[in-house]
Amino acid sequence: MEIFSVTPEEFQSNWKPKFFVIFAGQALSLFGSGLVQFALVWYLTQQTGSATILATATLVAMLPQIFLGPFVGALVDRWNRRLMMIAADGAIALATLVLAGLFWAGWVQVWHIYVILLIRSLGGTFHWPAMSASTALMVPKEHLARVAGMQQTLHGLVSMVAPPTGAVLLGLMTTQGVLAIDVVTAVFAILPLVWIAIPQPVRLQEEQGGQRTSYWQDLKEGFTYVAAWPGLLGILVMAVLINFLLTPTSSLMPLLVTKHFGLGALELGLTDTLWGVGMIAGGALLGVWGGFRRRIVTTLLGIIGIGIGIVMTGLAPANLFWLALVGMAVAGLMGPIANGPLHAILQATVRPEMQGRVMSLINSAAIAMTPLSLAVAGPVSDAVGIRTWYVFGGVFCLLMGVAAFFVPAIMNVENNHSSTPTLEPSVPTASVLD
Repeated sequence: MEIFSVTPEEFQSNWKPKFFVIFAGQALSLFGSGLVQFALVWYLTQQTGSATILATATLVAMLPQIFLGPFVGALVDRWNRRLMMIAADGAIALATLVLAGLFWAGWVQVWHIYVILLIRSLGGTFHWPAMSASTALMVPKEHLARVAGMQQTLHGLVSMVAPPTGAVLLGLMTTQGVLAIDVVTAVFAILPLVWIAIPQPVRLQEEQGGQRTSYWQDLKEGFTYVAAWPGLLGILVMAVLINFLLTPTSSLMPLLVTKHFGLGALELGLTDTLWGVGMIAGGALLGVWGGFRRRIVTTLLGIIGIGIGIVMTGLAPANLFWLALVGMAVAGLMGPIANGPLHAILQATVRPEMQGRVMSLINSAAIAMTPLSLAVAGPVSDAVGIRTWYVFGGVFCLLMGVAAFFVPAIMNVENNHSSTPTLEPSVPTASVLD
């Protein structure tokens, strides 16, 4: 097998050693990114104490994914995904190294951090769809949901472990030292990609002897593909609404804990901890179980479960804080159950050469709701009460999950995809399926 050329069948014939070496490298890089995020947030908090600066940093980190995601997806489907991931990880590491140098020299300013956050986010905007789309070619279809569960578990672990680890490290070393750790973890992410070939999709037009389409034709094809798939369009609408309703619940949690329950920082930390424990457990459960045969059923039950958890949190009386903790644990548990199978559905059904565009479109649409939802949630919660947002958002999420069971387009999403012809089994994408 050549190092830079491999078909899905060749890769999947012995996929576990190769895939999990790549997975381990990506896991280390994700942990390093968690350390950087904590270190920079803590630095901005200590140096400025400004909520506006912190909010601006968050917004800056979202901008590339919101505005460039749909355009990047077409490039992911045109370019070599392995090289794209290497370049993205390398750019992120280089930007972090530059920032570490600024800290070391004592020259760092807030705008420097904004620029580096923007570059890191831009790298992630390329890396995530490239890795997600490549997973569909590396992992056999029957294992995709389990791998998605493992990825959810990983994110849960990083969200729990990175902040306290970052706090300990900042007590032992300088900020630039913590940033340097991320550069090292990025190297561990890049090295497997240098030596392990990743399957590339065969473009349908080329396989059928047609001419290569232009970038703008590819971009238009991505939008048309999503719009022509009723089930996928329905899921996209659900994702947008769920993100709009539930994203503010994490931002409002400090106020819920302090104003409604009358508690402090320790109890606020417990809400994050229980959510993270639930997420790890949900990812582990999905990794072992794999979900129902019809993945959409698992996803919808997960959405219903998230709604139940959020409602429990919002309805918990002031003297029953433990009920809110149970609600957060339930929401965390059901997150991977909802997201993992859905990701596997997209990897299994979307044509391999279309996955970069589809993944990026869905991700950008969902993330785009975050600034809008945060802008709306604050004034609404001030007017009608913080708990109202939790109860309304949770109930709406629950009802939307139930209603989706009665929408044929969504229930049959794995079978009613675009009428655009797919590749024949003889093409090196047969073993492809988030």
